[in-house]
Amino acid sequence: MRIDKYLWCTRYFKTRNMATEAIKKGSVRINDQIAKPAKEVFAGDQITLRINQLTRTLEVLDQPKSRVSAKLVGMYLTDKTPPEVMAQYLEIKKAQAYYRDKGLGRPTKKDRRDLEDYTDSEQE
Repeated sequence: MRIDKYLWCTRYFKTRNMATEAIKKGSVRINDQIAKPAKEVFAGDQITLRINQLTRTLEVLDQPKSRVSAKLVGMYLTDKTPPEVMAQYLEIKKAQAYYRDKGLGRPTKKDRRDLEDYTDSEQE
């Protein structure tokens, strides 16, 4: 099975086109070699995939016949990403959550004061 189709079938990308674009940009490696979209994937291969500032390491177990549900992805691959990398990714997400939620508009006067108090206390 082609690597772009495999990553789409195992739900790492929403479309095959997105998977192909990521592979062309060099975000995907198979057994530490830069992959091309048509590269074949076999059981036992190691895939290194960079998505959203996170480098994931996957081991291919089997090839699905078609796109599988999220519950069945574990039958076809094993995620070997180190826990330190996952912890770092969670810290990045937590830092992004500090900002206001989208659509809430400008900060209120109270929000600005709280923000100033927070930044002043860090500088001391």
